Amino acid sequence: MVSGKLPVRLYGFKEFPSLWFSADFRFVSMVSRNFRLVSMLLEDLPFISMDRLCGRSCACAAAMRERTREMCQARAPKNGGKKAPGAGPAGGHALWVGLTAPPCAPIGRYRLSARTRSAAGEFAAPFEGPNELVLLFNPWCPEDSVYMEPTSDLSEYVLNESGRIFYGTEEQIVERAWNYGQFEPGVLDACLFILDRRGMPHSARGDPIMVARVVSAMVNSLDDSGVLVGNWTGDYSQGTNPSAWAGSVAILRAFHGTGNPVRYGQCWVFAGVVTTVLRCLGLPTRTVTNYNSAHDTDTSLTTDIYLDEAMRPLERLNTDSVWNFHVWNDCWMKRPDLPEGYDGWQVVDATPQETSSGLFCCGPCSVKAVKNGDVFLKYDTPFVFAEVNSDKVYWQRQPHGGFAVVHVEENAIGRRISTVGARSAARVDITDQYKYPEGSEEERRAVSAATAHGSRPRRQGPASSGDVTLSVGAGPAVAGAELELWAALANGAAEPRTLRLRFSLCAVRYTGVAGAAFRQEQHRRTLPPGQEETVRMTVPYAEYGPQVGEQDALKLTVAVAVQESGRVVAKELLVRLQAPELGLTLLGPAVVGRAVAVQVVFQNPLPAPLPAASLRMEGAGIACPKPLALGSVGAGQTLRLSQSVTPLRAGQRRLVATLESGALPPLSGCLQFRALTGSTGSTGSAEDAAGSAESHTGNTGSTGNGGRRLRRRRGRPGGSTGG
Repeated sequence: MVSGKLPVRLYGFKEFPSLWFSADFRFVSMVSRNFRLVSMLLEDLPFISMDRLCGRSCACAAAMRERTREMCQARAPKNGGKKAPGAGPAGGHALWVGLTAPPCAPIGRYRLSARTRSAAGEFAAPFEGPNELVLLFNPWCPEDSVYMEPTSDLSEYVLNESGRIFYGTEEQIVERAWNYGQFEPGVLDACLFILDRRGMPHSARGDPIMVARVVSAMVNSLDDSGVLVGNWTGDYSQGTNPSAWAGSVAILRAFHGTGNPVRYGQCWVFAGVVTTVLRCLGLPTRTVTNYNSAHDTDTSLTTDIYLDEAMRPLERLNTDSVWNFHVWNDCWMKRPDLPEGYDGWQVVDATPQETSSGLFCCGPCSVKAVKNGDVFLKYDTPFVFAEVNSDKVYWQRQPHGGFAVVHVEENAIGRRISTVGARSAARVDITDQYKYPEGSEEERRAVSAATAHGSRPRRQGPASSGDVTLSVGAGPAVAGAELELWAALANGAAEPRTLRLRFSLCAVRYTGVAGAAFRQEQHRRTLPPGQEETVRMTVPYAEYGPQVGEQDALKLTVAVAVQESGRVVAKELLVRLQAPELGLTLLGPAVVGRAVAVQVVFQNPLPAPLPAASLRMEGAGIACPKPLALGSVGAGQTLRLSQSVTPLRAGQRRLVATLESGALPPLSGCLQFRALTGSTGSTGSAEDAAGSAESHTGNTGSTGNGGRRLRRRRGRPGGSTGG
């Protein structure tokens, strides 16, 4: 007999045929398929609270039964069989019910109600707010379409709440810490709000392909008033400078709270938010940076650079651009909509560049399809292929007004593609996942296969005579210091060569949009056979400083015309100015619920004041202060200030800080420490940082019940993780 209300639990697995039970899960405002009743068990045991995370079924009944026995034994009364306070209904019997969701069940909010029928009569347990459930994708479930092996990698791709995003240039890779915070209060609600805001049908929410595509469209504000407004103008007076964001939590909370797009974002901000949203929904996701990333505007699947007769860039014709770096996401899933062999990592890019089926979104696009040049497969494979493996084609204007191909660089695009590794916190180069080795037969075959589908026939450059070679480089590029650039020439021919060189230097935004050249030089050299020569150009800070914005680099273009053969050789070099990092030091023990001071140290490297600087902090499980305006920082001045933060959760914590200023590249710093619940805590030592890395790689994230992950709605602790 069962009397009183029937608490429904996700455990209990042996059939009890003398009782009849029904359970119905419904979407808010829409009926969904019923969950499958696995089994029931009547035991004289206290009730057990439902786990916070569960998920879609993978038919692991045996494992679930074993898990239940362990829990039952652990929870059995230890007081001589007397019932503990709050245990079970009258008579000491509890009905244990196991429910699992099909692997294809839609994710989202569900309401749970139950009815019982026995000899004593019927009882209906109506829906109660605390019993609201949120169903998520389950990458630990072999039958789920987002299942990933080895599951130990999910410690990074699903469970890790903080990470690093790489930026800079191919030769100067730098990183910034980012707080994903997918388990912070309010983030799950914001993620579900994104799907609702788009009007995504509930019936489509069980398909990770469609969910990822909707997230790609909704994280930018174009078309559908999504999460972030993109801004590459340099004027951020109506919002927040993209470089100032330290994580995704403040952005998602602001969007959910107001319903209005948040200002402003650029590619790494879009990618950081997508990682948060997809990990929160249960999709394994990584943040990926591609250096020398091409933006093909005419679907030619080549990157075209136009020069005039004097080898000066014709910027009005150079609509294709090469971004110093571009950041997007890879998420892991099966692709039943594609031929066999294209499961695994899929590119998703929320940065609004080109439309896809009329919307500003990109992906999911199979990384394997990109590698093989299979640009006819959906979604947006031609665009992604051009980003990582297009040839860079130089066209020169001829006397009759037309253009001819004078040079082709086959290995200039898609360099050092980077992400954070699953088994270590180090940068991992994943270029080999996106393309075959440059110049190999497989890589050239993939390029030929892809460009066959382009808007223009593939053009071959003039055959190389093998006589004159060109390389370009730069000395240490420190903000505020003199900059030295050079071009190295070598004559491999048997006769002397007369050379005409042109240097052109301009500022270029990280999106590849170049400003007017502010420094140009011409040189003539005669190289004897077998000889080399280096031509140098020195640029003082007073000349380049006013040209460079916070996200800009300097682009050096060197073109060499060989008088004897008429051949042209051209190279481009991107130089990013190096800036100091923020120093963060914990000044006391880190204890949950207690404020602790953090010292921030920064030195202005410029020979001029740094105007309108501001500081922002964010961290998962950490209450942080609001953004702080620092005012002007004097030339060469060292700034020291103290800010109070409060750990909200025990364990390894990671605090991220960013300093915003229009005169320097983005500055960031991070601090790892262990927060304890006792009277003592750590002070952020190197040993603590190592321990944090171990915790990121060591947690396998087992769900116990093997189903599609699910969150039970509960009261949320207070506290903020950012401005």
